[in-house]
Amino acid sequence: MNHLGTVNLETERLILRKFKLSDAEALYNNWANDSEVTKFLTWPTHTSVEISEIVVNDWVNSYADNKFYQWAIVLKENQNEPVGSISVVHMDEEINMVHIGYCIGRKWWHQGITSEAFAGIIPFLIEEVGAKRIESRHDPKNPNSGKVMLKCGLTYEGTLRNADKNNQGICDASMYGLLADEYYNSIKK
Repeated sequence: MNHLGTVNLETERLILRKFKLSDAEALYNNWANDSEVTKFLTWPTHTSVEISEIVVNDWVNSYADNKFYQWAIVLKENQNEPVGSISVVHMDEEINMVHIGYCIGRKWWHQGITSEAFAGIIPFLIEEVGAKRIESRHDPKNPNSGKVMLKCGLTYEGTLRNADKNNQGICDASMYGLLADEYYNSIKK
């Protein structure tokens, strides 16, 4: 893959950009401290803004690595305040696969923002980075996450039983994937 790191991307309503140290408070206040938001995630709810500061500091330092992809989801109307994040949480370079994870504050649920962010990184990851497979997964008890994946053109591939762990414990993992060939075929139509 041709790693380019986290570059600024723009969609109709969103700016997808690198996190800045000054984003820690928004990260904490807008989603990381909300146990309802983190219920089905693999990282624990933040109990203090200091934890969010440590996380953002780690991300900012990781931007030096071109294989690191971590975007702040920011509404164009308020470019200074992230409302969520989307990232490559795992990759396998032998098969040119990237696995996407995302999270958005409860105040912004059901507005198509997560779908717009996910759809916004797909062309970059396939056309510029050279991913041949984009995949994502969710706990079946969180079906709205699967709706995001379907809306972005990923195909449901099956559910692996007791194959994952999140803040609810051991859980099933519903897998979705989009192949580069499928992506290119869809944009030709």
